[in-house]
Amino acid sequence: MSTPRHFLTLLDFTPAELEQIIQRAIALKAQHRAGEAQRPFAGKVLAMVFEKSSTRTRVSFEAGMAQLGGHALFLSPRDSQLGRGEPVEDSARVISSMVDIVMIRTFGHDIVERFAAHSSVPVINGLTDDYHPCQLLADIQTYVEHRGSIGGKVVTWVGDGNNMAQSYINAARQFDFELRIACPEGYEPNAELLAANAGRVSLLRDPREAAAGADLLVTDVWASMGQEEEQAARARAFAPYCIDAELMSHAASDALYMHCLPAHRGEEISAQLMDAADSVIWDEAENRLHAQKALLEALLLAAQ
Repeated sequence: MSTPRHFLTLLDFTPAELEQIIQRAIALKAQHRAGEAQRPFAGKVLAMVFEKSSTRTRVSFEAGMAQLGGHALFLSPRDSQLGRGEPVEDSARVISSMVDIVMIRTFGHDIVERFAAHSSVPVINGLTDDYHPCQLLADIQTYVEHRGSIGGKVVTWVGDGNNMAQSYINAARQFDFELRIACPEGYEPNAELLAANAGRVSLLRDPREAAAGADLLVTDVWASMGQEEEQAARARAFAPYCIDAELMSHAASDALYMHCLPAHRGEEISAQLMDAADSVIWDEAENRLHAQKALLEALLLAAQ
């Protein structure tokens, strides 16, 4: 039996394959809106393992698998042996023997790596503390739909050097754009990851300098899941790192701004921008559905 392909970070696919997924996502979105049936995977089952809570990840994967003709199973630590101490490796062997593909949303990135190493079916990273590659597919799809290729553009990340920032570093490499990261001291992305991509990623402290002439500005909450006790300290450190009309005035005249949601209006992004008529944030959220359908399709077809 051949080793299944997994999607744990953007680096698991080649740049050409990622471009194909983006274009396929756009096509699937058009078909869906036209009411065309998309049910090539009747009888296929997606297991969704959630150790972190979710809105967009669960809805998009569950709806997407249903639209593709398959079925999605929701598994949480409260109602599975994963939450009672069963080794990840054992769970992987058992779950993958009964389903066709697995999505995991969890804490340590090593958990999805260990699961994938012992799974007989493709495994998708639905988010870990280190990476959130599915969100990047949706973000890139959104940019392509509104502005064309992101290759050669300037993208500015404003805020915490978290799993989203680290996925943007991988995206800069895979989609060939320049990335500027504006964050306060002590909140930088992984140093090795930065060093490995030093040719296209720069670290700045001044968000206005980072935003100058940028084509896309992106942010996320200042305290991710599991960091709630740091909220007050983070709020002080990140106060200057808000995407608002003033910061956008330093970017290119046709620059877009994105947020993976949920958002704290008035903190990392202004309510004015969130609710603006030309905001693409809601397209970005919807595109989780279409990008992940393209991803599911690619992995399921590869596994046949």
